[in-house]
Amino acid sequence: VFSRGKYTKILQYENFINEVLKRDLQKVLEKRDSVYEKISQYLQLRSIIQSLQESGSQKLKADVDLGCNFYVQTEVEDSSRIFVAVGYGFFVEMTHEEALQFIEKKTSQLTLFTEQLTKDSAKIKANIQMVLEGLRELQGLQDLPEIRRREIL
Repeated sequence: VFSRGKYTKILQYENFINEVLKRDLQKVLEKRDSVYEKISQYLQLRSIIQSLQESGSQKLKADVDLGCNFYVQTEVEDSSRIFVAVGYGFFVEMTHEEALQFIEKKTSQLTLFTEQLTKDSAKIKANIQMVLEGLRELQGLQDLPEIRRREIL
């Protein structure tokens, strides 16, 4: 049987885990997934540019999104210069070589960012574990079952 103060402290720890730490972890993981998606798009563009360079053709067929997932097939007669998304909704016209150099720098930068987000998620997971240990001490438990730990992390 817990005293009122101890019970209140346990509830505060549980709220902190559920309302702060788990939410923060979810945001960091969603941000990391978003960055991985951007990296994927840049790598796909790099692949297309390399295919154009290897084929020697400037013609390109592509599906263009008109909005609301409505696509139309288009053919580009001269793809020697392309517009590349550089961030914040801005596009810059580049040659294939310029685009490949930009993609290399941008994917390196984004990869470093994902590594930092992975470190941040590890810190949050460690904080969750630390708070769980505090809860365990308050409740007088010896150890949390392994299965329960995996569900939380």
